[in-house]
Amino acid sequence: MKAQTTPTTAEQKLEALGIELPKASSPVANYVNAVQTGNLLFLAGKGPTKADGTHITGKVGADLTIEEAYAAARLTGINQLAVLKAELGSLDRVKRVVKVLGMVNCGEDFTQQPEVINGFSDLMVEVFGDKGKHARAAVGMGSLPRNIAVEIEMIVEVE
Repeated sequence: MKAQTTPTTAEQKLEALGIELPKASSPVANYVNAVQTGNLLFLAGKGPTKADGTHITGKVGADLTIEEAYAAARLTGINQLAVLKAELGSLDRVKRVVKVLGMVNCGEDFTQQPEVINGFSDLMVEVFGDKGKHARAAVGMGSLPRNIAVEIEMIVEVE
């Protein structure tokens, strides 16, 4: 009987979660996906782009439930992991997820932005363990580009 092995690398954890990273999307304007300075990698904001190129759109609390928005934030995390892999060659070069800014497309009376952005944060911890725990802001926005439900940027320490 073959012994079960526990996934130890970020890429093994993704495989165990059944997550296949898409190709990193190209910027939609005059900017780049990531800029490295020293051992910090700053990732531009990404949104919940599905495999077919469409986006999860709408205002959370009006058009989308918190659960749907949580899933949108998780999908955004998958898209950011794709950028990380494209930039670094391997997710195992991630030393720490340092800071996350999560923006939620919502009305002025919506106050559950942290519950939405947890979709992203929970994924980072699932993939990187304690290295995925990060400082974070989760804020509401009156609108986001192309009416996407969430936009998330991150700063990562790399080896």
